[in-house]
Amino acid sequence: MADVEIPRDEAEAALQTRRDLGAEYEPAIVESFVERIDKAIEARVADEVAKRVGDAGAHEKALAKAASLRSGQALALAIVSIVMSIPLTAIAADTSVALVLLIWGAIVSINLIFALGGLAGRRRR
Repeated sequence: MADVEIPRDEAEAALQTRRDLGAEYEPAIVESFVERIDKAIEARVADEVAKRVGDAGAHEKALAKAASLRSGQALALAIVSIVMSIPLTAIAADTSVALVLLIWGAIVSINLIFALGGLAGRRRR
């Protein structure tokens, strides 16, 4: 972080200089002191902006990583759904059509809930 402090003794010195030199030098003394204050303020603002831009970059990276993780989870859920649906359908087909529809309804519901949860998460950001 840049040195953005203006020591108190500098302010006191500017006031003492004004007293010593008189009112005719006051504008120059005040202008010099105001320039120091302006530079200190600019340095503080620049530090804060740099910190926030750095934080925003980290935030964007975290969002990208979360999106990548969510994409991987969606793929894993799709694969598990297909792998599980084959034997469950085969077993249920021997029993009843209603059971097949119930199994596929559950598989579709699980995938739909996962997909809608991802959409809701993107809307909140």
